[in-house]
Amino acid sequence: MQTILGSNGQIGYELANELYQNYTKELRLVGRHPQKIHDTDQVVVADLTDADQAFQAIQGSDVVYFTVGLPMDTSVWEAQFLQITENVIQAAIKSNAKLAFFDNTYMYQKDATPQTETSPFLPVGRKSVIRAKMATRLFEAMTNEGLEAVIGRAPEFYGPDRTQGITNGMVFDRIKAGERPQIPVSDTALRTFIWTPDASRALALLGNTPDTYGQTWHLPVAPGALMSRLWTGFFGTERCRTPKIFQNPDFSLKRRDFWVFL
Repeated sequence: MQTILGSNGQIGYELANELYQNYTKELRLVGRHPQKIHDTDQVVVADLTDADQAFQAIQGSDVVYFTVGLPMDTSVWEAQFLQITENVIQAAIKSNAKLAFFDNTYMYQKDATPQTETSPFLPVGRKSVIRAKMATRLFEAMTNEGLEAVIGRAPEFYGPDRTQGITNGMVFDRIKAGERPQIPVSDTALRTFIWTPDASRALALLGNTPDTYGQTWHLPVAPGALMSRLWTGFFGTERCRTPKIFQNPDFSLKRRDFWVFL
């Protein structure tokens, strides 16, 4: 049995399809309002902020995938994410289940320094601090408490269907709605993105490869690109005008940040 926590999100949805097609038909989908994706799926309603419900959701699993998302509300992250992480860690240990944890890069230094699996945590901002604490707690449990876990870390993602993220929300969703896309961009910094189906395939591979455990892995991405050149090349077509870059003093980014309006 392989269990996906947060199965309603885009990563969880695509992960379920990847696991079903290539690894196992025994899937358990967990969330506040989970829905079957395949006829054979088990569906478990659970509030992971409750330790007992987290244990019941995980018990009997061989591998558990953490793809849990919360609303982009800092106070909600601070109130719930660390509690959810702790409950999942304890439930995985008690159930003797492996944990494949989908993580982001919020905890890294926010500059042009290339990010690797050994990059130090230098969080800036309340959400970044929360993600750094979550990852640190995982390392502690892996080192001292017998948790068998692997961390797959991904940068900003974009993708099809229900994908939620800055790139989808501010670019592709606006184009689909006939609106002008807007892109916050540092013109001099390289940016790296991941396509959600690639992220899900990579996490499934990590979860089903025994010698990946006990480590952090950066999920595979295309080479980084200067944002201005990337979007100029992408949108400079017959259907989309070449973007113009100018500073937006009304947006709450640092001075070096810009918007691209197309």
